[in-house]
Amino acid sequence: GTMIAALYVETDGAYFGLPNVEPWDVTRDARQYAGPWPVVAHPPCKRWGRYWSGGPSAKVRRKLGDDGGCFAAALASVRRFGGVIEHPEASHAWLHHGLNKPPRFGGWVVADWFGGWTCCVEQGHYGHMARKATWLYAFGCELPTLIGGQSAGSGVEVELMPKALRHVTPIAFRDLLISIASTSNPKVDSL
Repeated sequence: GTMIAALYVETDGAYFGLPNVEPWDVTRDARQYAGPWPVVAHPPCKRWGRYWSGGPSAKVRRKLGDDGGCFAAALASVRRFGGVIEHPEASHAWLHHGLNKPPRFGGWVVADWFGGWTCCVEQGHYGHMARKATWLYAFGCELPTLIGGQSAGSGVEVELMPKALRHVTPIAFRDLLISIASTSNPKVDSL
């Protein structure tokens, strides 16, 4: 199948060991990705989420969106090579980058004037222990019908899960994102 570049993924995580995926973890700076494959991007979300400031107990005042340009680079890659970005629901990155917010349970909507699309989906439908509402931004891809509405999950709030489990991408969700990116036409003729 089509090769996919998986950007900002966990070392030895769900995207490693797949024949058609080139994973970019912390050892490779995904901001340097220069193609040619479509991408699935999981840019770091700490500085874009509800707790971007580090919370009331934080020793250092954080800056909103201070992610070293990771989200901006992911957005540029997706717009250039096709693919999909995954971020937590209510990510401030959408507003900051001029993207429309998707409706909570409403399927794909137009995200921007460039041809991007966005939607909200719960990873609980795809095997996550929590419901974990997630925003997707897709560009240059065929948009699948996603499972909408509330998922059962385990009812555990993502914030209350152990950190190790919180960020795990369920296999079914990973496969969904890869399948979306795979519908994008890579900018090169694959040999």
